[in-house]
Parts: sequence; C-alpha cells; structure tokens
Amino acid sequence: MRNWRPNLILIFIILFGATITGKLFFLQILHHDFYSALAQGQHIVFPEIKGDRGKIYLQDKDGNLYPLVINKTEKLCFVFLKEINDKDGVAKILSETLNLDKEDLLSKFKKENANFLILKENLTLQEIKNLEDLQSSIPGLHLADQKIREYPYQDFASHLIGFVNKDGVGQYGIEQYYDEILKGKEQFLEGERGPFGYLFFSNTEDLAGSDLILTVDYNIQFQAEKLLDKARENLNIEGGQIVVMDPVSGKILALAHFPKFNPNLYFKEELEIFNNGAIQKLFEPGSIFKPITMAGALNEGKITPQTTYRDPGIIEIGGWPIYNYDHRVYPGEITMTEVLEKSINTGAVFAESQLGHQKFLEYIENFKIFEKTGIDLPGEIFSSNEEFKKGYEINFTTASFGQGIAMNPLQLARAFCAIANGGKIVKPYLVEKIKKNGKIIETQPEVQKKEVISPETSSKLTAMLISVVKGAFARRAQIPGYYIAGKTGTAQMPWSTLGEDRVGYSDKTWQSFIGYAPAFDPKFLILIKLDNPQTKTAEYSAVPIFQELAKYIIDYYQIPPDYE
Repeated sequence: MRNWRPNLILIFIILFGATITGKLFFLQILHHDFYSALAQGQHIVFPEIKGDRGKIYLQDKDGNLYPLVINKTEKLCFVFLKEINDKDGVAKILSETLNLDKEDLLSKFKKENANFLILKENLTLQEIKNLEDLQSSIPGLHLADQKIREYPYQDFASHLIGFVNKDGVGQYGIEQYYDEILKGKEQFLEGERGPFGYLFFSNTEDLAGSDLILTVDYNIQFQAEKLLDKARENLNIEGGQIVVMDPVSGKILALAHFPKFNPNLYFKEELEIFNNGAIQKLFEPGSIFKPITMAGALNEGKITPQTTYRDPGIIEIGGWPIYNYDHRVYPGEITMTEVLEKSINTGAVFAESQLGHQKFLEYIENFKIFEKTGIDLPGEIFSSNEEFKKGYEINFTTASFGQGIAMNPLQLARAFCAIANGGKIVKPYLVEKIKKNGKIIETQPEVQKKEVISPETSSKLTAMLISVVKGAFARRAQIPGYYIAGKTGTAQMPWSTLGEDRVGYSDKTWQSFIGYAPAFDPKFLILIKLDNPQTKTAEYSAVPIFQELAKYIIDYYQIPPDYE
C-alpha cells in the first residue's frame, strides 16, 4: 500500500497523455482539411519583401565611383482571390484592362488553395490609372511596388556585370558570383485578417545587400572596349578580349570582351554571347608562350640570353615536320634573345630540349597553366591538356612554341605576371571592397610566396622581351621614353575549336600580344587577344592596339619615363 501514490500519479500521467494524443489525432488527422482551410481563411502569406540589391561600382584613379547598376521601383498588380466573388466578371474586366487572356486568367482564379495572384508586372502609367479606377469596384485588387535592376551603361562592361533575371537571381558575371552578398536578406510578409483589414508584421530593417567596389578602372575599361569596337570595324575580328592587370597584386584593371550584350535586354540574346572569353574560352597562344619556355631554361641555367644555336629551318619529329613561320630560315649563329625577337620556332624547340621534357612540364605546372586562376567570376574553364601530358615527343616540341597546348587568356596573363613581378604567382581578382552600413571590408591580394622563377631570371627575361619590342615584329609597341617588355603571337585555330570533327588546323588564327611597362618596375600588364582578324600576323593587329592602350594608361597614371 506504500506505493499507491506513485502508481496513482503514473496512471494520471498515462491518461493525460492518451487524452492529448487523441485530441491531436482528431485535429491533425481526422479534421486536417477543415482546419487547414480555416487557417488559410484567417492567415495569408504575401509576396516576399527584399531589401535593395547592392550596387556595383567601378572607380577611377582618383577614387570616383561609377555605378554600373541602378535599383528602380515599378508597379505590379495582384489580387486576393478569396475576396473575389464574381470570378468570371472580374477576369473579363482585368483581361481587357491588362491585355491578358481571359480564359487563362480565369483558370488561375479558380486554382485551389491559392491565396493571391500576381496579375502583371512593370505596369504602364495608363494601366496604373485604369487599375486605380477599378479598385473601388473590385475587392481584393491591389497595386504594389516592385524592385527591378537597371543597367544605365547598357552594354558597357556587360561580361563583368552579368545580369539579374526576372526571378531576382544573379546570372553570369559579378551578379552571379556575388549573388548572396548583393541580394542581402529577404523575408515574407504575413498578415492576419482582423476587423480593420490586413495587419502586416515583419522586421524589414537591415535587408539591403552589400555594395561592391571593383578593382576595374572605369576609364581603362572604357578605352579597352573602344579599341575592341575599333578592331571589329577595321580588322573584322570575330571576337576578342583585352586583359589589363596589376602584375604585382593581381588586381584586374580592365576585362573587356567582344561581342558585348545589353544586360537590360538579356532575354533577347543567345546563351553563347554571355560567355566571357577571358575565362570561358580556351585558345592555343602560339609564340606568346615562348617566354614561358625560355623562363624554365633560363632559371635552370640551361641557357643564357646569349646562348646560340643554328637554325635548321625544319625539324622532323616522328615524321612530323616543324617549320618556322612562313618557312623562314635564319642563317648563322642565333642567340636566345634573337629567337624571341624573330619568334623562331626551332629556337624555342632548342631551348625546350636543353631544359628537358620533364622539367618543361614542371615549369608549365608551376606557372599554373593547368589550374584555374580562381578569379571571382563564375564559370571559369581550363584544360587539363591530357593529350600534351601523354609525353609524346611531338607534343613537347609544338608546346615549346605555343601550339598543341590550351589555356584561357587569363591563365596566360597570370603566368606573365610572374615574369613581370620577379617570379611570384598572383591571384587575379575583381572586387576590391565590400561595403554595407558604413563598414568596409577590403580584399587582400593573394601572392604565392614560393617563386616560380628567380628575380634574376625575371630580370634577364624582361631584358630579352625589351629587345623583342625593339625588334622588327613588335616595334609598333614602343612608347618613347619607356622600356616596354612584350611578345607577339599568331596561332592557327584547330578545327575542333571551330566545332568541326577534323584533325589538324584551319586557316583561321588567334593573334595576340602581351606586354608590361615600365618593364623593370611594372605598373600594368596588358594581354590583347583577337579572334581571326583580317591581317596576316599580330604585328599588324594586336601590337598597335597594345601600344595605344599602354600609351593611354601611361598618360592617365602619369607614370614617369624611364629615360629622356
């Protein structure tokens, strides 16, 4: 009898639990539909409320900001369906007012379990007036503000920015990569039906997204795009990219692409045009890759700038003939500096043979040619170059002068930054500052500590590249008073690049020039890449474009001359 009290309490708890369980079963299982409908009648979820999407700015050398996007507010209209009694009549009136299909509208009105329906977005002034006149006669008809993204510069920097689709999601470019940061927070507003209508409640503070300030200089970007437009007119290029970087930090100063598109009208374009050729298209660089070959051989002490060889004019590897450009033959003793000056293919093959295949492969890997740059843009592609890595003699031979090895333009620009800055690999980046509520987060450059080549090798190779610009094929890149280091490249496009299932190369070419200045204290590096310009070689296409842009940057930054 001493345990009767604990037992009584236990029995009470069991009975109480059974009662609660039975009640929950009654409410949630047997009468679920009834209470669900009742709840919907008393509680409504409205469209999501978003804070203003963050802005994207370019800047200039003086710190002035240029907004690439504008947040605008336009009107939309919607209805609370449960307040519409005469669905047929209202569908007829609204379909005529908004130029909508009546039957389609009516079917949406009659959809089960729907609380509200957005009728039309981006209303005209006349539509707004007509709807305001109808509001007194159509209970449940409402107008609301809608936030949209507008791009005031239209196609300017379009491949940098990307766009925001109709669902408010960033697509391509900065808009996609930083979508979460730009859009900020979002909430759903909820309302309860009371005696005085709908009572809205939500904490809408601090919903806005963060602003982004890019490393890209407005004026340099403008000049780069203008030069590509001119190349389209004068050289009939099929496409092209210009990359301008700070080779010491990795900052992108310009990233121009042709053809462009208007982000405001993205829905009218084919998908292909949205791809940024600087990171989303591969190419074989041709002779602008020769300095990479030379860098390895110089760094290992296998050659010097004065090392000589004799040009045989033709080399046969496994039955494959290797020629110099235009089948030229260069008599006498040729130095390695002259190999770069005259862009001699057999000289690059000689330098690679002195370095050795395995070491050559290691240097290509160390220059990160087989790795993405990691730039803060979506969709970067790269080639693992599996065919080249198979180790066939012919593959190493052609790769020494930039054929049979593929990369995206920014990968090559990153590799050249190491040649320019004393041997350090940098990470290209676009966003310099993230700003919100007066707080600023600054991006720090990422520079690899381990040098891919020594500063001494960098200095020797820079001197060789200065001789290239003073030579016959690149002399148009010269700017009086400044030492310019650079290299031309003209490479045939493989049939596979053109979408044809054929082995070998077409007659179309990539023509390019890469260079930096002032050569021994570089403030900028420029890569010009043109798709099939109507000239024979880069000497007549990419080189003059480089010179014009480099001259503009020198004057713009007021860079002191190297000599009188």
